[in-house]
Amino acid sequence: MGSKAGPGNVMAVSQDLSSASSCYGAESTEFHSRLLRVSMALDESRAYWEHVLPDSPKAKRAEQAFEGRWFGSKSMERVKRLLADLNRRYDGIALEVLTQWQPKNPVTRQNICHWHLQLTDPMYRAFTGVFLEQRRADSTATIDRDIAARWVNENLETEWATATVLRMATALITCATAAGLCKQAPGNRPLIYPQVTDEALAYWFYLFRYVQFEGTLLANPYLASVGLQGSFLEERLPTLPGLKFSRMGDLHEFDWQYADLSSWARGELDSATKEDRP
Repeated sequence: MGSKAGPGNVMAVSQDLSSASSCYGAESTEFHSRLLRVSMALDESRAYWEHVLPDSPKAKRAEQAFEGRWFGSKSMERVKRLLADLNRRYDGIALEVLTQWQPKNPVTRQNICHWHLQLTDPMYRAFTGVFLEQRRADSTATIDRDIAARWVNENLETEWATATVLRMATALITCATAAGLCKQAPGNRPLIYPQVTDEALAYWFYLFRYVQFEGTLLANPYLASVGLQGSFLEERLPTLPGLKFSRMGDLHEFDWQYADLSSWARGELDSATKEDRP
């Protein structure tokens, strides 16, 4: 797949879906406040991938999760809330792959959970992929609750009570910290970039090959949020399993070894002893 794109060019992506049976879906653009109830959920996501059967009826999953103690001793009400969000984040082809893969590397899981939360939460996506990047351009490069709360107020479609705005600001910073985008510290938190594994990055490229999203495969809020832009990203691409990349001037080309995400997973992750490479 080849296309023209400059490293800073951000436009609505137009993918060639002729080789896929269907699109894998689209990023969420409708504002919601689910982050106030379920945050990054790293441990819960891992448990979900380990236990859920992708073809099982969603209506029965809460009972199965509660009786099977997927999430420990959490109440049925909490289990239902977790499943409602996890179903949204990982439904479809991604869930089929993740339940078979069950990545052992905690950094890989961190990367995947962060990107899927961005995909399904436009406020978190804008906060981590745009606003924090703007903060990084500032010499201070820190974030705190008051700064985040002002940003939330400026980006709300309706007016919220101050207490709710502060809760959302706290939730955004908590998730960004869990994703490795800022340090765990009281008050001002320094902004950092997380480690990103080759397997997580290859998974994301194969998933996004057939996802409708704003941006291009090389320039988007998902990769920007973890510091992979321009030459930093292009230096990583040749190391990814199942993917080759080349650039000549303004032209770039992806050489996909596999037809889709499922084929990539079968080809690259079929060994039970395979470890995620850093």
